[in-house]
Amino acid sequence: MSSLVVRHESWPLRGSFAISRGSKTTAEVVVAEIEHDGVRGWGECVPYAHYGESVEGVVAAIEAMAGALAEGLDREGLQAAMPAGGARNALDCAFWDLEAKRSGRRAWSNAGLGEPAPLETAYTLSLDTPERMGAAAAENAHRPALKLKLAGEGDLERVGAVRAGAPDARLIVDANEGWTAEEFTRFAPALAALGVAMIEQPLPAGRDEALAGLERPVPVCADEACHDRASLADLIGRYDMINIKLDKTGGLTEALALRAAAEQAGMGVMVGCMIGTSLSMAPAILVAQGAAVVDLDGPLLLAKDRADGLIYRGSIVEPPSPRLWG
Repeated sequence: MSSLVVRHESWPLRGSFAISRGSKTTAEVVVAEIEHDGVRGWGECVPYAHYGESVEGVVAAIEAMAGALAEGLDREGLQAAMPAGGARNALDCAFWDLEAKRSGRRAWSNAGLGEPAPLETAYTLSLDTPERMGAAAAENAHRPALKLKLAGEGDLERVGAVRAGAPDARLIVDANEGWTAEEFTRFAPALAALGVAMIEQPLPAGRDEALAGLERPVPVCADEACHDRASLADLIGRYDMINIKLDKTGGLTEALALRAAAEQAGMGVMVGCMIGTSLSMAPAILVAQGAAVVDLDGPLLLAKDRADGLIYRGSIVEPPSPRLWG
């Protein structure tokens, strides 16, 4: 019989973090722990209000699965028992961790994957004035890849300031649905001239049909428009890449399936994250192996991470130890 423990944790950031929809100073996460015969597996999710989630709602959704877990619900059954989203992600990743500990094999081995290698992650610059973003870029000019949060008006000035501050960095930009089609048409060629390598979610999800008919001088990646495999078909022709986040797919199980389906469809893959602890990032490292873009910098934005958290050497992140997850 499996038992369940759920809790909400608040992790302060090193400063405020802003995107086009607002800012925050803490990472609010929910942790699920599944225990079976004295062995515990755990997983973490980040409830996201933009997708209709709240900490209280996610905690309640996970707690509602306690009876099914006690009656033998397993990871495969979980996929049908819960919709994609943060709550299923925490439980799915807890199952993977539990399976690894009970079997004595690492999660990557149980998934039929090769041993994961260290990854180079982008480092995210919060939305701010051009002057402050340029200064932040200069402070992080040693990093090989920077991701810029944008919002619309003033974005070319922001990117120009970042390019001046970090002339050698690979730049990717994320509008978080904050542009219009007209702004995309105006911005994209200028961003290409500034050496931007990718534009993430320029138009609102569900109102992005225009992308299919627009020139894309810079590859465009779907984030808010891409959740799980069910959303993939509508993205083909509008986007060149997808951003896989476990809080959207509902866990590692669906994330691995989504990556395979995207690659079969000829789309590039980015693996990203919400702002959470190393426990959120650890399963995503398995999905991110060989991805075109890796954005798993959440713990770098925290004032403090978990004990036995992921090891970051500059922008290189090591795979998780079994003391953390998997």
